[in-house]
Amino acid sequence: MTGGRGRLAARGRRATDPAEAFDARAAYAAHGAELYRFALRQLGDDGAAQDVVQEVFLRAWRAADSFDPQLAGLRTWLFSIARNVVVDEARRFAVRPWQRALTDDAGTDVPVDAGLDERVVDAWVVEEALGRLGADHRTAIVATHLRGRPYGEVAAELGIPVGTLRSRVFYGLKALRLALDEMGVEP
Repeated sequence: MTGGRGRLAARGRRATDPAEAFDARAAYAAHGAELYRFALRQLGDDGAAQDVVQEVFLRAWRAADSFDPQLAGLRTWLFSIARNVVVDEARRFAVRPWQRALTDDAGTDVPVDAGLDERVVDAWVVEEALGRLGADHRTAIVATHLRGRPYGEVAAELGIPVGTLRSRVFYGLKALRLALDEMGVEP
């Protein structure tokens, strides 16, 4: 087995056509408007936001065989794709700013707070990935990395040696990277 079907068989799922594994119409009905608003807030351009949504569903349909609801929810998967498409679109505009000037109408710019929206999506993705870790690893990562607490304090609270906590953080971060990779999140 090679390609996408090999991954499906390894996961115990069977699909002969990407359209069978991914119902684009239902996904669009459920999440299209949210994805559009996200892209619009990120890019501040109606046309670019529409292009992003179209590209998200095109990429999702093409990669439908890699979608596994046991790894990530549909919404999380689509927003991960959207984040990557928005980054690609922003880079394209940065390289060719004259293209944006051709499509913008004077005075119709939407205020853009890209940092806030990206943080929200990133938080959803990280929360989904953390949910896939064991309780010990998740607790160690949340306490030390997300809350910024010192190792000694966390280890004492958990009643374990500092070395054990460091080991849990190390292997937990390794598992977190793998979970994010499985979810299709690009660095």
